[in-house]
Amino acid sequence: MDADLLVPLLLPLMAWPLSRFVAPKLPPRMAGWLLAGSSVVLAAGSTAALLLVAFAGLVLVPAVADAGHWSPDALRSLEAVSAPVSIGAGVVLAVLGVRLVRTAIRYLSWARRVSRELDEHSPDGGVVILAGAEPVAFSAPGRGGRIAVSSGMLAALTAKERCALLAHERAHLALRHHRFLIAVTLSSALNPLLRPLGTAAGFALERWADETAAARVGDRGLVARAVAKAALAGHAPHGGFALAATGGPVPRRVSALLAAPATTGPLAIMGSALVLGLTVLSAQSALDGAADLHDGIEIAQAAAPGQDLLSLRAHHDRHHGSAVRASVFHSR
Repeated sequence: MDADLLVPLLLPLMAWPLSRFVAPKLPPRMAGWLLAGSSVVLAAGSTAALLLVAFAGLVLVPAVADAGHWSPDALRSLEAVSAPVSIGAGVVLAVLGVRLVRTAIRYLSWARRVSRELDEHSPDGGVVILAGAEPVAFSAPGRGGRIAVSSGMLAALTAKERCALLAHERAHLALRHHRFLIAVTLSSALNPLLRPLGTAAGFALERWADETAAARVGDRGLVARAVAKAALAGHAPHGGFALAATGGPVPRRVSALLAAPATTGPLAIMGSALVLGLTVLSAQSALDGAADLHDGIEIAQAAAPGQDLLSLRAHHDRHHGSAVRASVFHSR
């Protein structure tokens, strides 16, 4: 296997230390963007690497080589990917593809079900009051975004705590946190090694909404009490794709609200730079692997029967090196 393609396949192994040691030191807003973005890029990089490995084996098939007018013997000599490795990559891709489709179908089914349930109470957007003593509160996308709160949850909180709870849910909708959540969920479906990043991103989104609500009501302690009482009275969010004040590790959220707001210090900047560097490295390595495969196919297309492939590769490298040097010279 090309060494360039190993990088995007191995970098997701860094998900656990990044989520464990880097993410908690970042302000929630920065952590949310960084974790969601890195999850998407790392998932895309590992998927692209698997596609390239599988395709590198596919181009060795005589029928495919005849259709593309290249020599499979030339590719077999120039590429380091073997047929068994390519078959294995194809199987892994098929499994991950099924996981991705199933996750997307689950999300669409959940969104339709929640939308129908909320439409029964209120066809318009805004806050929907659900009848029942069971304490429930969550936000859901659709129709401009809606917040569902049960009468049981409202009864468990004081008037000021209700305002803080609603401010938290409104922050989820205003900041489009559902898009972040589905992005990290689909990324984890494409690469299960990224699950720690998805969990950390979910916590960062709840903390982001906590801080936004605290800024809106002007009382961090009030938001902390509302979150704690809602979590004690209620239960997990409505479905796996809902965002709610009761989501995530509530004790950690309450502790963070009772402490001073997080700042972007040197460690946070260094951690952000590390995560960004790893994601860029993953994307660049996948692109390099694609470029190497493309060069190999070009050489295989130019190969004539009986031609020395090593000399052809050397000629190809000299040609590209000369072109690069010429472009540098002319740019001066």
